[in-house]
Amino acid sequence: MKSLRPSSESGRSSYDLTIPPVVRFGHGRIAEVGHVATVLGKRIWLIVGKRSFSTCGGRESLLDGFRQNGLSFEEIAHSHGEPTVQQVANAICNIPEDQKNVVVVAVGGGATIDFGKALSALATNIKPDSEEIAEEMIVDRLEGVGRGVPIVNSPLPFLAVPTTAGTGAEATRNAVLSCPKRRFKKSLRSPLMVPRAVILDPKLIGSCSRDIIAASGIDCLTQLIESFICRFRWAVPRALVLEAFPQAMRALPRLLENPSDETAQSAMSHAAFISGVSLGNSGLGLAHGVAAALGVECGASHGLACAALLPVALRVNQNISECDLARLDQELDGKTLPAQESAQRFIERIKDLCRIAGTPTRLSEFGLKRDRIAWLAEHSSGNSMKGNPVQLSPSELQDELESVF
Repeated sequence: MKSLRPSSESGRSSYDLTIPPVVRFGHGRIAEVGHVATVLGKRIWLIVGKRSFSTCGGRESLLDGFRQNGLSFEEIAHSHGEPTVQQVANAICNIPEDQKNVVVVAVGGGATIDFGKALSALATNIKPDSEEIAEEMIVDRLEGVGRGVPIVNSPLPFLAVPTTAGTGAEATRNAVLSCPKRRFKKSLRSPLMVPRAVILDPKLIGSCSRDIIAASGIDCLTQLIESFICRFRWAVPRALVLEAFPQAMRALPRLLENPSDETAQSAMSHAAFISGVSLGNSGLGLAHGVAAALGVECGASHGLACAALLPVALRVNQNISECDLARLDQELDGKTLPAQESAQRFIERIKDLCRIAGTPTRLSEFGLKRDRIAWLAEHSSGNSMKGNPVQLSPSELQDELESVF
């Protein structure tokens, strides 16, 4: 077990800060998508979730905005669960050939937005003759599994409209794709993939089920915490976390109780976006590293996997991240305790919130078999795990996972 956290946040000679250039936030602002899109193009390729678009309550406002701004539009793809290489390959092979003046607009949860980001990037970078060839070309552009082929051509302009408050996909430069056939979940990543515009309409999350609010909300909090304590953390993302995290911690229980609470909707939508900015400009940690592998092995929902693994990550990193956890704890109510006590209190607060949310606490609840824990530990060493303050060997990680089986 190695603690490889940087000794100081100060003294940076350089840094990169990547965020979407246009962000509009507020209740009812889905009506402005058409106006924003006119700066980017004249034709809308719409990508929507299987159910979220029809139930989010903003469908007619969105389409009216397209019409009022003289934009033609067509639904070219629907996302079904977390996007796969095969789904994206099928979509790429069935998109219209004419890409002139096209703007890709994705309306849905993080999976739909990742689907849209991948499609907008690949549409200008690959020209496959078949779905099979498309799959190979996509894999070659994914981190850690292909030939490392980069995204070189600018993607089609992409505009994100999230209908959940959790993943922060609307703020990141990557799209997570799984491949059941090859048994991996990896990212298509490029600075060119940051959305050109984001419309954050908190009202849209009011139609989400309690289960979705719980899973996405805990995912949001996990991203805020892991980006705050990760090895690659630095001042600007941390400042954003300190502003958004306390609001989210107070808002999530209220939203679970009443999805129509507009103040809670706003706090969670804002925090989700900030979590995406923070993770995209710093990094993540153990919870996200293992969650990806758990998704491959068991088909586990990403948000629920993060919820089960967040207490493990906090325990593993508690000693080295004690001051950071204490800082987050003190931001919640202003009460100052010795760092060790405050860090422990923070962990207990998170466990209590997970209990309120009703999220899984044991890996066995996802259908994981005990004899697959070693595989899970071995396949959790992606980019997220590299940011964890404490670097664990596969055998050390296996021991930690055994404790929550």
